[in-house]
Amino acid sequence: MAIPVLIIGKSGMGKSASLRNCAGNPDWNLIRVLNKPLPFKGKIDGWNTDDYQTVMKCLIQSKAKNIVIDDAGYLITNMFMSKHSAAGGGNGVFTLYNQIGDHFWNLIQFIIEKVPADKIVYVIMHEEANELGEIKPKTIGKLLDEKVCIEGMFTIVLRCIVESNKHLFVTQAADGAVSKSPIGMFEDAVIDNDMLLVEKAIRDYYEIGGKENNAETK
Repeated sequence: MAIPVLIIGKSGMGKSASLRNCAGNPDWNLIRVLNKPLPFKGKIDGWNTDDYQTVMKCLIQSKAKNIVIDDAGYLITNMFMSKHSAAGGGNGVFTLYNQIGDHFWNLIQFIIEKVPADKIVYVIMHEEANELGEIKPKTIGKLLDEKVCIEGMFTIVLRCIVESNKHLFVTQAADGAVSKSPIGMFEDAVIDNDMLLVEKAIRDYYEIGGKENNAETK
């Protein structure tokens, strides 16, 4: 069972930028749902696709110990935008929303059940506030929010914020936003926005492979 990690935040809060220290590291692969440039110099090997089946194949084929699905929320958005006109109204739209929910739920289940146990898969999504002001991953339709609760499928949810011009990860729930991590995994409620540090904390906590490669982050 791979470890899924959810990363949320507004645009410009440092979600993709948290990968800056992973550039050129063979232990990292990147699946880009949107084919846009990274916000830092360097390259992370991987793929560009918004097709669910291709994403799953990449997750299995990857030899890296860490795999990032960047802009994962656009798997939902792109599917909706490419199919909603053809769906028509009534039952057609209802069926489309069900398909959107099924596909994303199946992807998370695939990560948990099919990807090898020594891998960590980071799912990066934008955030939004619901009618109660609670901040959660941004989706389309009520199925994923009300019936699934995406964040509930993850033990680790980190939120990207900026304070005093510094990009940070929030590791525990705060200010009406979903953030969570196992007791003792992170020493502080707010940590540096650095995915290498996150990986080290996760691997040390669960005692899974990759410590040798992470020694440089100490």
